[in-house]
This record gives sequence, structure tokens and C-alpha cells, in this order.
Amino acid sequence: MVQNVPPSFESLRQKLEDQTAIVGVIGMGYVGLPLVKTFANCGYRCLGFDTDPAKVEKLTQGESYIKHIAGEWIATNVKMGRFSATTDTVRMAEADVLLICVPTPLDSSRDPDLKYVERTAEAIAQSLRPGQLVVLESTTYPSTTKDVVLPILEKSSLKPGIDFFVAYSPEREDPGNPKFTAANIPKVIGGLEEYSLQLACQLYQKAIVEIIPVSSLEVAEACKILENTYRAVNIAMVNELKVLFDRMNLDLWEVIEAAKTKPFGFQAFYPGPGLGGHCIPIDPFYLSWLARKEGMPTRFIELAGEINTSMPQFVVQKLMLALNEQEKAIRGSNVLMLGVAYKPNVDDPRESPAFAIMELLEPLGANISYNDPYIPQLPSMRSFEFSKKQSVELTPETLAAADVVLIVTNHNDYDWEFIAKHSKLIVDTRNALVDIADRSNIRKA
Repeated sequence: MVQNVPPSFESLRQKLEDQTAIVGVIGMGYVGLPLVKTFANCGYRCLGFDTDPAKVEKLTQGESYIKHIAGEWIATNVKMGRFSATTDTVRMAEADVLLICVPTPLDSSRDPDLKYVERTAEAIAQSLRPGQLVVLESTTYPSTTKDVVLPILEKSSLKPGIDFFVAYSPEREDPGNPKFTAANIPKVIGGLEEYSLQLACQLYQKAIVEIIPVSSLEVAEACKILENTYRAVNIAMVNELKVLFDRMNLDLWEVIEAAKTKPFGFQAFYPGPGLGGHCIPIDPFYLSWLARKEGMPTRFIELAGEINTSMPQFVVQKLMLALNEQEKAIRGSNVLMLGVAYKPNVDDPRESPAFAIMELLEPLGANISYNDPYIPQLPSMRSFEFSKKQSVELTPETLAAADVVLIVTNHNDYDWEFIAKHSKLIVDTRNALVDIADRSNIRKA
């Protein structure tokens, strides 16, 4: 080793080399729990932290609350001693690596809400010891790690880059897509300084198919924002075209299918009832907030956000028009929503447009019910108040009782022929019924 290398660096480097390091993951949600699985599968002992005692209890009993993480896997690794979960933040001192995977939502003014990141950093600082690596994975704006997390950690009186080490590596998850897992998606990594970068790369290269070191924390943070803003802007474009082509009686879905036959210069993006999930509806606003701080308007990004957030209103208007054709008012009509997850084949309802649609329909007097094979009961949501609703069984009688069936999420589990056969009227926001022969009761939105 080079002379004057910090002892804490060498100690952690050796633990990572022989895989005796304990990996702590803070936040046992849709990012944190798959990350635990990734590191445990390659031989690391993992310690999971969460503020929700119910989640910790389920994990301790070998049960899963995330569809694509099998309970059998959890039970096996708990029994082997390779994974344990806790609410006790004092135990953060046991971990050699702490990966922060907590929510980074927007507040009511659409400004970044970093309270979960700040509270986590404060908890780490209480027990921070020499030889620990802290990695923020939560999506955020460039400079968060250095300007928000680092000052809190420095309250421990330990010195970054000498006693402890700091990195940023944005999470890249695609829930519901079996083609991509946390282990086979390349990982971008930025370090506070060279020692931090080396340790973070050493950690991830044991578990991830490919690592991409970058020159700074800020580049890694900006990388994630760019990825999701790119998607948000392109989805906004097709959403706007959907409204335009609807007025022109053109089928945008057919137009997209034709356009994507071009072998270069075009990537297909698809419209929908609005954006959902933990990234695309939120991350562009992080970037526009940062731009305002720099005195620069981001008109393109703001416009994309406006278009995407307006799509639930478009869906409700199309639903009202469809009912009007049947000489029915929205008030008193039974609306059955199919799918409340934010994307197909997942049990994740975060930021789902289904809730914005419900919020618009309820004051109009609609009687709303829903079915989702992955979400039997609506969880408590940060922004919406529908947590008492339960999924209804999808039967011929349930479908027939609905004045209109609204397709919000096109899960593969749905039998579209069955749904089309037994429904009086369907409003399809996902082009799910494109192959149904008899389309007399189907309207697109």
C-alpha cells in the first residue's frame, strides 16, 4: 500500500476483500430489500434497518411484503444468519457499510423534501465510527451528499476521507421486469475523494455486474436525475400528442407502432393516465428546483411536468364523455378501476395516477371501487386518503354492476376477453384491449 494510507481505509478495504464486512441497508422498501438480496447472495452478511416495526417483524419471521422478493429467500437467509432486520439505529455501529435507501419525496410546493435523508444521516452520526463507508442511494439533486449528508455526519467529530468514507450511487430498479435485477444493472458510483471511491467500487463490484466510477458525487447524482428527466420529458411528449391525436381521431398507439419500425433515431415511449412510481413524477422537479436556485428557469422540464400531471384530468373527461354517451351522469355512477399499482405486474402504488383519478372522481359523486391482484388493500399514502378501500373480486357480476370500467394499470394477470365480455362500458387508458374483436363497449383515453 501507498505510504500514509489512513488505517480506517486499509481496515475496511481488507474486510471488503475477504467479504467479512457487514452491509447495512437503511430503508427496507422497494430499493433497500432487493439490495439486501443482492449483497447477501454474493456472501455478505446484511443488516436491514427500517422505522416501521411491522416490516421488521415480517422480515424477522421470514415473510415478504414485496412481490418479487420471495418469503422463502428471506426465511432461509434469516435462518442462516446472513440477514437480520431491526428498528434499532444504535446497531448501525455494527455495519461496516451503510447504504441509505430512504424516500426523497416532494413537499406541497414541489420542492425537495429531504427529511428522511436528514434523519437517517443524524441517526448514523450518533454511532458513526472509524472504518465505515456511508453511501447515499436515494434519488436526489446534485450536491445533496456533500452539502446535506456530509455536514451531518461530520458532527460526529470524525474526519471524512480519513476516519469514515462517503459515496453516492443512484439506485436503478425496474420492479416487475424480470429481465433486470439489482445485480445485473450497471452501477454508477461517485466518491467524496479517492479513498471513498475505491471502497465503494470494491463493495459494489462484488455484487453488481458492472460498475461505472465517475469523477465526483455530483456527477453520480446528476446522472440519476438525467435518466429520469429524459423519460419524463419523452412521456410528456406522447401524452400531449395523445390529447391532440384524440381530437383528430387518430390512434396514437398505432402511430407509435409505425414510428418504431425506424431502426435508428427513434425510441418508443407510451402515453398513460399519468405518471407513477418513486422517480419519474418527482425527479425532474428536483432538477427544476435546483435550477431556480441557480437563477435559471427550466421551461422544458416544467412544461413536461405540467403535461404529465394533467393526464388524470384528461382521463376523467374521457370517462365522463363515455358515460354521457350512455345517457348517464358521473354522479351516482359506479366506476370500477382496474389496477392501482403505478405500473404493470408490481405491488407498488407509490405516486400512482390511480389516486389522482380517484381524487378527481369522488367530489363529482362517483361511486368508486377497484380491483388489483397485487394490492388487496390501499396502504396509507403520503398524499392521498383512500387507505380504507379494499380490492373487490373480479367476477361477471362485479363487472356488470359497474356503469364504467376504467383500466388504469394493465397487469398481465387480467383476462381482457373476460373483462370485455362482461362489462357494459370500458375506458382504456393503456391500450390493453387492442386485440379485442368486439370494440363496441370500449373507449380509449
